Amino acid sequence: MKHKGAKSKTKSEGSKPIHESNPDAGGIDLSPTEIWVAVPPERAQNSVRKFEAFTKDLIELVQWLVQCGVGMVAMEATGVYWIPLYQLLEDAKIKVYLVNARHVKNVPGRKSDVRDCQWLQYLLSVGLLRGSFRPAQAVCAARSIWRYRQELISTTGQYVQHMQAALDQMNVKLHYIIDDLTGLTGQAIIGAILKGQRDPVQLAKLRDKRIQAPESLIAKALEGDWRKEHLFVLQRAWESYQQIQGQIQQCDQELVAYARELEAATQVIQPAKTMCLRAELMGTEPHSKVSVPKPPKVRKKTSKNQPQGPWKEELERFFGVDLTAIPGISVLTGLTLMTELGNDLGAFKTEHHFASWLCLCPDNETSAGKVLRRRTRRSQNRVRYALRMAASSLHHDKSYLGDKYRRLRTKLGAPKAIVAMAHQMARIIWTLITRQVPFDLSVFAFEQQLNERRRLKRLQNSARQMGYQLSPIAAGK
Repeated sequence: MKHKGAKSKTKSEGSKPIHESNPDAGGIDLSPTEIWVAVPPERAQNSVRKFEAFTKDLIELVQWLVQCGVGMVAMEATGVYWIPLYQLLEDAKIKVYLVNARHVKNVPGRKSDVRDCQWLQYLLSVGLLRGSFRPAQAVCAARSIWRYRQELISTTGQYVQHMQAALDQMNVKLHYIIDDLTGLTGQAIIGAILKGQRDPVQLAKLRDKRIQAPESLIAKALEGDWRKEHLFVLQRAWESYQQIQGQIQQCDQELVAYARELEAATQVIQPAKTMCLRAELMGTEPHSKVSVPKPPKVRKKTSKNQPQGPWKEELERFFGVDLTAIPGISVLTGLTLMTELGNDLGAFKTEHHFASWLCLCPDNETSAGKVLRRRTRRSQNRVRYALRMAASSLHHDKSYLGDKYRRLRTKLGAPKAIVAMAHQMARIIWTLITRQVPFDLSVFAFEQQLNERRRLKRLQNSARQMGYQLSPIAAGK
């Protein structure tokens, strides 16, 4: 019951409409077969329209947006069927905000395609959406080739397993004697078997000189039960493997052509910034008086999946710095960075923004002063996966980064140590590419000395507890 004289509030009283910071915004809800588009109500009599997903309809959609004066649109990045429309909108000079579905899922009311596109249009018009990172079109073209090549490499593993299964059923133990069935020795022996050779002594003579196993052991492993059905499976798997290897070589040739079209970094490396690199990476002041020991020269192993060619020099030309100088970063990792990111990381303000985009930071969700969640977000980012693989390879590295990984692995466990080191490597990569400074392990010399002092102190305490005393020895002994 209302008090006498009290004013009844109307529906709009006490709430003011939010000012539209982007009045030329539109929203698009995508699906494989139909597309719903919303524009500002004052731009068209029917502000929400439905289009089919054929190319003719996509062109008509873009023309309608241009007629309505829409300069920017927001759409969710779901699947791959947004790419044709994205490219047409980009050609029409319409800025596209490719948004994460996780950021716009809380649409009020009953969920429908019409409400989704209107909700996207509203959020973009009031400036509440941020577009996802997407590199230049030349980088995206090379990325398509590289991703397809990675899928081909994954497929080869299935056919290798088929070959191993066929050999096991014939009781041929070749793949237990040599390390790699797809190497020179394994392929030569399988090819001879499929051509009709059954003499184990003659097959063992195809052994490469680098194989440690003697010919007698290989000949003994090649004595089997040559049944027709298993030879048929071996033939089909071997032919499929060879066919995919040919496709991978074609991808390598195409990738070289695309890489030559990419613009190389034009900034000049300034050695004067190198002393400040440690402050950039560690968040502390550089120590210029610390004596820097010469790092040992380590020969990096070349992966068999690495494409042929001078890719190390090509990556250095593209990025302006040698990223493979970072411990754990291989040519394959550099190619992933080139095809997924490009050489312009200006979309990320700081190295912390870059690490957060890779989902390598703790996702601290708090409510009422209580921490609800601290784990890193799940992500299928290929750069994140490549950096985690690079971090796990630091286990036997003798540099400061390797020492830090082993220390964190002992303290936190392998999964958390890998994430922590991938986070640091992401910050190093952002700093090298953005600041155009070469990687130099001497910036970690102070931390290395602190680690050695802590290690010596632990050894002295352990020896004292056991009744011993450490005494230094001469360096030459």
